[in-house]
Amino acid sequence: MTEDPLITLRPWEAPEVTSWGRLPMNAVDRRSGVLPLDGDWRFQLLPAPDAPVGGSWSSAYVPGAWTVQGTDDLPQYTNVRMPFPEYPPHSPAANPTGVYEREVDVPAEWAGRRIVLQVGAAESVLLVHVDGRPVGVSKDSHLAAEFDLTGRVRAGARSVVRLTVIKWSDASHIEDQDQWWHGGITRSVLLYATDPLHLADVTVRASRSGELRVDCRVRDAAGALPEGWYVSGELEGQPLTQDAEFDRFNAEDERVSDFLGEARLRTVVDDVRTWNAETPELYSLTVRLHRADGTVADTSRHRTGFRDVEITGRDLLVNGERIFVRGVNRHDFHPLTGRTVSYDDMRADLITLKRFGFNAIRTSHYPSDPALYDLADELGLYVVDEADIESHDHAHEIADDPRHLNAFVDRVSRMVLRDKNHPSVVIWSLGNESDYGANHDAAAGWVRRHDPTRPIQYEGAAKLDWADPSLASDIACPMYASLEECVEHALSGRQTKPLIWCEYSHAMGNSNGTLADHWAAIESTPGLQGGFIWEFWDHGILQRVNDGRPVGRGGVGLYDNGVAAPGHRWAYGGDFGELLHDGAFIADGVVFPDRTPKPVMYEHREIAAPVRIECFRHEGIVLGNHQHFRGLAWLTGEWELSLADGRTPPASGRGDPHLATLTAPAELPDLRPGETAAVPLPFELPEEGGEAWLTLRVTTAGDEPWAPRGTVVCLPQVRLREAVPQAPVRVKNRSVEVDDDGLLVHPLLTSAPTLSLWRAPTDNDELGGMAPRWRDWGLDALVRKVADVRRSPGRVTVHAEYASAAGVVRHLQVLTAVEGAIHVEESAELPDELDDVARVGSVFETVAGLDLMEWYGQGPWESYPDRAFGAPVGHHSVPVDELFTPYLRPQESGGRHGVRHFTLSAPDATGLAVVLDEPRQVGVSRYRAADLTGVTHHDELVPRAGCVVHIDAAHRGLGTASCGPDTTASYLVAPGVHRWSWTLRAL
Repeated sequence: MTEDPLITLRPWEAPEVTSWGRLPMNAVDRRSGVLPLDGDWRFQLLPAPDAPVGGSWSSAYVPGAWTVQGTDDLPQYTNVRMPFPEYPPHSPAANPTGVYEREVDVPAEWAGRRIVLQVGAAESVLLVHVDGRPVGVSKDSHLAAEFDLTGRVRAGARSVVRLTVIKWSDASHIEDQDQWWHGGITRSVLLYATDPLHLADVTVRASRSGELRVDCRVRDAAGALPEGWYVSGELEGQPLTQDAEFDRFNAEDERVSDFLGEARLRTVVDDVRTWNAETPELYSLTVRLHRADGTVADTSRHRTGFRDVEITGRDLLVNGERIFVRGVNRHDFHPLTGRTVSYDDMRADLITLKRFGFNAIRTSHYPSDPALYDLADELGLYVVDEADIESHDHAHEIADDPRHLNAFVDRVSRMVLRDKNHPSVVIWSLGNESDYGANHDAAAGWVRRHDPTRPIQYEGAAKLDWADPSLASDIACPMYASLEECVEHALSGRQTKPLIWCEYSHAMGNSNGTLADHWAAIESTPGLQGGFIWEFWDHGILQRVNDGRPVGRGGVGLYDNGVAAPGHRWAYGGDFGELLHDGAFIADGVVFPDRTPKPVMYEHREIAAPVRIECFRHEGIVLGNHQHFRGLAWLTGEWELSLADGRTPPASGRGDPHLATLTAPAELPDLRPGETAAVPLPFELPEEGGEAWLTLRVTTAGDEPWAPRGTVVCLPQVRLREAVPQAPVRVKNRSVEVDDDGLLVHPLLTSAPTLSLWRAPTDNDELGGMAPRWRDWGLDALVRKVADVRRSPGRVTVHAEYASAAGVVRHLQVLTAVEGAIHVEESAELPDELDDVARVGSVFETVAGLDLMEWYGQGPWESYPDRAFGAPVGHHSVPVDELFTPYLRPQESGGRHGVRHFTLSAPDATGLAVVLDEPRQVGVSRYRAADLTGVTHHDELVPRAGCVVHIDAAHRGLGTASCGPDTTASYLVAPGVHRWSWTLRAL
């Protein structure tokens, strides 16, 4: 071997080489007494690993990807396809290589100590040099690599640390995740020092019975262990007991060498406070390694949760209770820094999830930053910890390729070794979308031996047969399997494992239809336990429009409420000039890039409501506690009665005459999980007032770690009285004005009501194949032909035909003068060939200046027919400009479902009012469908001065067909005759 084995090995071309000189992974806490090395490093970006380092240095911030720090190597997004054509294990010759260098002053007080360099994450290959000498190599872009620098650096002296990061390698083929490709050092870098006699690993097992076992492994950097060392520990200040039998076993065990010591500590906690996602109780555990004289050589501190995870039959149990998994998939992502996420950002992520009813995350598709697990322990979230393995483009070839065996086992085992002491981690995942082969079985075997306390899941194995017990997955974890298929399996009698979707309800654009239908089935079907929505973030990178480059770290403040500042936009695949990309498929989260919640978050919040209105009876309201472990004492409530007619009911209470609501405090009953109780109706329902809805506004009674007092938790609702239809009174002596084409002429309208069968296609419409068919039919450019206009006193009847490539649509409008208004009755007859259209309804445009929408119906946030469970019925008021939802690729958005009546008004209260014959889908926007369809980003949109208004007799559901099942048949718009009516009045 030459003087520099790092170059000899050419590790970026050697799949058998997973590391060289790298220390084993462990779970010892090293967050105290460290020397952080984050900050500006000298930096050069070379065209290839073998290119010489030149004399000109720039700077790069660590941690951070160089792809968002002003280099010419920009981010690239692909989903399945590798960004280069070479087959595994080969990588391209043009291979960006970042060289990071800085001086490090080693503290003088570290003399005689063992000194370790830790690089938190680097993608995809890391080469370490100190003072020009090679130290080691590491692959695995999402786990830390540690290197022993003892003897290579001197305490009290300065050394030069060089970190060379190679972007492409054989490892890239098993890091083919659905995300942006970056390059760089993406997690923190630090030095730490230990005594030569040190804790090599600590394994904590704490069960719900209160039993605690702590296994310690001890090494000495000098070689043989000294005589007389021992380990002690304490839990919440109470000492642990040394397991003498374990020590005797080790003393007699020939497998234990003089270079490795083992010890076990035990205790039993009486009246233990168990850990779960609802009440994440943690205990402080301290483990100390002592020399023979009793002085402390090393210390490791942990936050421990007592809990059990097991599978019994087809149920996943936490502490003996069958739980529902209300999960989301989460990448490490930030719109300014790419893969680098700060502690505060991670905390904000998890707080957002907790506030919207999520109790689980899957670390798709690699282990997250270590801080995330500490936060999940503290805040209460179940974690499916996933190994950094995805070979999507070449999955079949790699799964059984022995050249990649070491990499599979290495990545899975290192994840387990790092994260095993976190109570939040309840399931290990072998990776994602990598087919299934011997390499997976080898990794699973290692996990089962090392940690039998948690189940394993892997969709690639489970998909072969959800019930086969011989496969590597303990859980049936399908990916986008239809609800019908999963229910059928649960009812078939063949089910042997819990069924928990690893991915479902794809959140791309205006999506997540039928989410409530899924959960109605999950909660009523034994064997179904939930799943993980894809995914948390839209991965839009903040980009300057003028030069097309990422804004980088300096972009704080250039976005708000999901919208980029003028001159900027959210970039997705293809926006950085890359020819190979997968477009906006990267924008598929339940929050926008700046973590602003999308409307689906409110849907999920109600689906996951901990307290619910089960039903309404004449004697009162039945409430239920739908938690697994917690009572209702942490919650408080307020009743709200909402009447459709806009009048305050004649009863005591705090009322708002404009919104027609009445409020009163709600005393929640003392219910254990699963219990129900009836409470009296809080109001005497007035005889008049039309439709009436009762809402229970549930908020936190005190401060929670994830929510201050008064945070809304859920808004369960029940209808107390149906609406009573009232026909408008016709006025014959007043004319209805139409033009020669039979189009209504009205002073508040700039475009008369016409038939609409088209919407600006959602991502689901485009990728699911519906939008291309609608275009083929010509629904985006219907040609109206007037067949007949008949006038009579106070009424005009208009027969029209709309030509499409699939046949003629016959449209009837009857315009009638009624008291102070125009009543519009409509019908549309669709031929059988138009068997699935976007909508059937009216579209018109208003004069400028109508800037406020007020309505009675579902809201206040956006809702659609198959995503309306989380939008309570009531009186709502939103500025027109805020109705629109800025999905990254412009598309149909901003609709409100179940609208009974609405107004559009100017600041002086003038405007128009519309009363609908029954609850309808209504859309009010500054954009026509053609405006939205004709652009790719929001910075290209020009809002109109007036309002574009859609009133739909029927509107197609959203589904999730961009990746997963479409909406169900009940939400499709069928051919045949559709009828609707509405009344237009000037305010």
